[in-house]
Amino acid sequence: METKRLFDENVMQRECEAVVVRTEPYHEGYAVVLDQTVFFPEGGGQLSDTGTLTAGEKALPVKHVHEKAGEIFHETKEPLAPGTKVVAKIDWPVRFDHMQQHCGEHMLSYAFYKLFGAHNVGFHMSTDMVGIDLDREVDWQQALQAERFTNREIQEDRPVTTKLVPAEEAAKMNLRKFNDKLTGILRIVTVEGSDSCTCCGTHPTSSGMVGLVKIFKVEKHKEGSRISFLCGREALERVEQYMLAALDASNLLSIKETELPDGIARLQQEKKELGERLTECTGKLLEYRIEEMKAHPATTEAGHAKFVFLESDMTPKEAKALAKRLGEIPEAFSAIFYQNGERLNYMFLATDGAAVNCQQVIRTVNEAFGGRGGGRPESCQGSAICPADWREKAEKLLSAL
Repeated sequence: METKRLFDENVMQRECEAVVVRTEPYHEGYAVVLDQTVFFPEGGGQLSDTGTLTAGEKALPVKHVHEKAGEIFHETKEPLAPGTKVVAKIDWPVRFDHMQQHCGEHMLSYAFYKLFGAHNVGFHMSTDMVGIDLDREVDWQQALQAERFTNREIQEDRPVTTKLVPAEEAAKMNLRKFNDKLTGILRIVTVEGSDSCTCCGTHPTSSGMVGLVKIFKVEKHKEGSRISFLCGREALERVEQYMLAALDASNLLSIKETELPDGIARLQQEKKELGERLTECTGKLLEYRIEEMKAHPATTEAGHAKFVFLESDMTPKEAKALAKRLGEIPEAFSAIFYQNGERLNYMFLATDGAAVNCQQVIRTVNEAFGGRGGGRPESCQGSAICPADWREKAEKLLSAL
């Protein structure tokens, strides 16, 4: 028996009395079928309602609702016996958010279609963003134009109506899009004087209830564009977050919010210049340390020069530059251990005549640190999770060479 869908008759209804038809195990809980419900099941790109089923003094949370073969299943942690009378009540703020997002999606899709001939070929609704995929590319200026168009129609508070019509009749209507493979009775959602298309989702009774639509991202997707946006309360809260972030950033930089792009560009340039100076200074310091080591050389058991660097904070770029310089010293073995975040990286070099096989060295180091790496007899590198006592371990291993 199909579940009576009360939300199709009155989208503003928040609760109803119902009778449990049956309960069956579902995933790690149960799925309860009622004779009628106000709960919208996930489908058509729209998320499901949430809420409670109350039987007597017991209120069971409903975290998700799905539909199969006309029956609507309310997912709960506990079962309800067939014949039990319940009060089905939805979380209204959640339902209203979904209605705002879905209706706003219809209206924004219509704007792109009306203004630029772009068709909506995909709809995505998650808990933090809504997206539509268009079959042609649009740029940010076009997206903002569509956004302004949509918000004007929202502010005009146009009636939003739904009606059920046979597929044959729907095929003759002036709809934004129509799938000619659809059969039977179809549900048509219409924003007066604007969008009209087939849809099974929930929508408010007027466009003004959408509140606003705000686009947050425009990106290329396949042969068209993906538009990410939010509507109503969620859009307002996201804009508030961005506004507060912009205010904090402008206060930190002592500039106006509208000057943030230029301010950030200046910071990036300053960071680049400081990075270049730091790299130069680091290079000079390492060169000085190499010369100091040459003046007071350590040696391998075979009597060749040994250069050991144990660095608590070094970038891979700096380590590579150091290895290049050490590789210019004849008859020398060099070891570089450096911490980079949570990883300990290590490099070993043996120039001509050093009589050290780096492959043997790295096998010993990998085993000691539980790391991975390899290379050639004259050059190897690897890494491991950095232990607290890495310096002591490294010094002990290298002292045996």
